[in-house]
Amino acid sequence: MSGIVTPFPNAPRVGAQTGFDRGELMRILDLYGRMVAAGHWRDYAIDLGRDAAIFSAFRRAAERPEYRIEKRPALLQRQGMWALVNESGATLKRGHDLGSVLAPVERKLIKLVAD
Repeated sequence: MSGIVTPFPNAPRVGAQTGFDRGELMRILDLYGRMVAAGHWRDYAIDLGRDAAIFSAFRRAAERPEYRIEKRPALLQRQGMWALVNESGATLKRGHDLGSVLAPVERKLIKLVAD
């Protein structure tokens, strides 16, 4: 016995964490920055867990997030791994593409800037 451990192929990594890649985070932070500039959002939080990565945007730091942008890779083959969740916990949009999931917030930003 040589003491070499060979992992099974495609075995889930123990303690693996779900996160945002650079492009995804840049897209989300770009939207966040524009909402801050419009005076609508003031704070954010990022939660990186085993099952999901969640970006939460707050109007004020002491309340529930107005929106949560969730990435759940386990749902990739079903409804899509991206979801936009509102303050009350209802899923507003779900899909395979981050841009289409962020579209309702983008439209809200256009209305904020136009007013």
